Amino acid sequence: MFRILDRYIFREIAKSWLAVTGVLLFILLTNQFARVLGDVAKDKLPRDAVFQVIGLTALQYLTILVPIALFLSVMLALGRLYRDSEMPAMMACRVGPSGVYRPLALLLVPLAVGVGWLAMDVGPRALMAIERIGAEARRQADLASIEAGKFTGDGADGAVVYVERVPRPGEVERVFLQRRTLDGSVEVVVADRGEQQETDDPNTRFFVLFDGRRYEGIPGTADFRVMEFAEHGIPYRLPAAEDIGRDPEAMSTMDLLTPETLEEAAEIHWRIGVPLSTVVLAILAVPLSRSQPRQGRYGRLAVGLMVFIIYFNLLSAGKAWIEKGSMPVAAGLWWAHGLMLLLAFALLAVQNGWHRRLRRRS
Repeated sequence: MFRILDRYIFREIAKSWLAVTGVLLFILLTNQFARVLGDVAKDKLPRDAVFQVIGLTALQYLTILVPIALFLSVMLALGRLYRDSEMPAMMACRVGPSGVYRPLALLLVPLAVGVGWLAMDVGPRALMAIERIGAEARRQADLASIEAGKFTGDGADGAVVYVERVPRPGEVERVFLQRRTLDGSVEVVVADRGEQQETDDPNTRFFVLFDGRRYEGIPGTADFRVMEFAEHGIPYRLPAAEDIGRDPEAMSTMDLLTPETLEEAAEIHWRIGVPLSTVVLAILAVPLSRSQPRQGRYGRLAVGLMVFIIYFNLLSAGKAWIEKGSMPVAAGLWWAHGLMLLLAFALLAVQNGWHRRLRRRS
């Protein structure tokens, strides 16, 4: 049975967590919305997929936001209780660390399970869906993606296109095109105008140029061939749908359980570490939030943020070391979680006098 104090502490932490999560998510999604609109303007994403991409991105953000939001909410809520002398009054009534961790666990357990589900299942599937949307948009890109006055490169065959005007979608004027052929020669085409034409093959289109010249030869030599044309069609193949299934961040957790590369091994340790870091940060936030009465609600927040940054950097460095083979895969990221847990228990021992009791007993 939860006591009145348990419900009170739980309510304070839960309200802070909702507020912090909402603010952080709003800031990140606002920034992401601007990026998505930029990609849509460049035809890297279809216009009708804007809100779908934003929603999928929000699911990915929650994987990181839930642990840090819980950590900050515990520090903010308990910091207020210390500032208003409510926590010292509770401690005078023999409310120890267990009296804080018990209501905290009521929020921590479902959040740890939820963020574990996000990291293990929802997040990778959301990333794969975003990559598929982007790949399909790149595959369907055509002359509409060419901007007047800018050089546009095509990674498929190394072609570079420049146009002065785009009077209508699918039509261009004053065209410059350069591409390298398989035998090492360079082909340069200049034309007054051009347009795109469909073919019977859905994977092939024609870039038809009118009233221009074609220069073909090997750079550095005088052996060039020049041709004038009234109409010249250049076939080009659409890029194949990219294979994103082997991207470790987009792979399913079941596939990562038998990793074939160091990157896959690092990714599975990272995903396991997300719910673990949620628990570790919640445990660590309780002793870090302890302050003197009237010290201020945010007196310990700077210290807490510094500890979080160190913790996150240790996890990121550990993942990079696994990917490079500098650290054994079996070590994973357990050492980083262990160091933070050791710090939390050390702070609890010092603040509650456990070390003095052990000395007396010995």
